Amino acid sequence: MRDVSRQEKKFLCDLANAMKLESLLRQVMKSDPHNGPSGYMIRSLYFDTLHDRDYAEKMFGIHLRRKVRIRIYDPNSDFALLELKQKEGGNQKKRSLPLTRLEAEQLIEGNYDFLLARPEPFAQEMHALMSINGYMPKAVVDYNRKAFIAQENKIRVTLDANVRATETNVNLFDPNLCTYPVFDPFNVILEVKYNGFLLSYIRSALNQVEKSEVSVSKYCLSRTSRLAFQF
Repeated sequence: MRDVSRQEKKFLCDLANAMKLESLLRQVMKSDPHNGPSGYMIRSLYFDTLHDRDYAEKMFGIHLRRKVRIRIYDPNSDFALLELKQKEGGNQKKRSLPLTRLEAEQLIEGNYDFLLARPEPFAQEMHALMSINGYMPKAVVDYNRKAFIAQENKIRVTLDANVRATETNVNLFDPNLCTYPVFDPFNVILEVKYNGFLLSYIRSALNQVEKSEVSVSKYCLSRTSRLAFQF
């Protein structure tokens, strides 16, 4: 099981500033080995309660909140990650449990009982959380990410573009998933993640581009067209 605790800040920047920042980051940080010309694909299936509690807590700005998702990096993958993100203000904790494709498909179908047979305590915790609260699949989100890494303070800077989603097909492994844009294609979501403090040379690179701090959620973007009017 992977357990990560760190601070996270999100910003909005246009494509020109994103390209400038990417060039600056390549000079001072290590490029993620999975980066290609367009970065690498991330696909997440988000779960929520029957009455969309996690969505509502984010929209209302509740200080303590969570997200439950399954994440893959290729629709043909034979594994996935079950993740729980817990956020308290600017601090977040993310725990991940590797799943086989069959296990992920069972979760999508609403069968959580296999988690009880897993040896990890986190698996038992997720079974209780998802069963008691009635978590079910709500939306799939796709996007392309370029990531840059510094080992000091677990620093990771990411640039996310081409954010697309669907609420009508929750088959995470569908290679022909039909999605629609949920975010301005001329803007990029910049995420800065670190433990404790941000190194000055990385902060300097970030300060050289125009950006605005935002509290954007890709999950909420995927649901806003259907649910925003309710809140």
